[in-house]
Amino acid sequence: MDGKPVSRQTTHTYILYNKPTGQLCSRHDAKGLPLIYERLDVAPNVQSIGRLDMNTEGLLLLTDDGDLARALTHPSAALAREYRVRVAGQVTLETLQKIRQGGLDIGEGERSEPWEATVDYETRGHTWLTITIRRGRNREVRRTLEAVGHPVRRLMRTAFGPIRLDEEMPRGAWRPLNSREIKRLRQLLPKD
Repeated sequence: MDGKPVSRQTTHTYILYNKPTGQLCSRHDAKGLPLIYERLDVAPNVQSIGRLDMNTEGLLLLTDDGDLARALTHPSAALAREYRVRVAGQVTLETLQKIRQGGLDIGEGERSEPWEATVDYETRGHTWLTITIRRGRNREVRRTLEAVGHPVRRLMRTAFGPIRLDEEMPRGAWRPLNSREIKRLRQLLPKD
């Protein structure tokens, strides 16, 4: 650049962020809504690996390693994403089976994918589920559960591939991934 050799970036940033509700996974918002980058002291080229909508909380990975980000979010990767979900109403075994089988009309001309789903426990008027999806389409969890009559009341991502959210990590906190976690993610890259 400007007649001088430019070295290739040899180190990357890898971050785990426990995203609270009420933040957008965006660098800018014309409406002035809160952004995750207002809480994170990171370089401009550090981007989220996938997104969580404004009302979803939990594990969000960020990096400046574009090859890794593309590989992890490409539909062919079918990378597991685990969520804890509180839905309205009591989920029946029949409904749970529909969620597991997939094929539900979730609007926008799309059908739901098969999920792993278990009922954790029921409280008065609500059910807590643990679900694992492998595609991660826009608002897929909310649209699917709405389609079976159980609107989402709380949605938290607890795992993304081999990375799990630290149970003791407060909402809004972040930390660098450790070398073991980075190695596990990099093992998911396609072999040349």
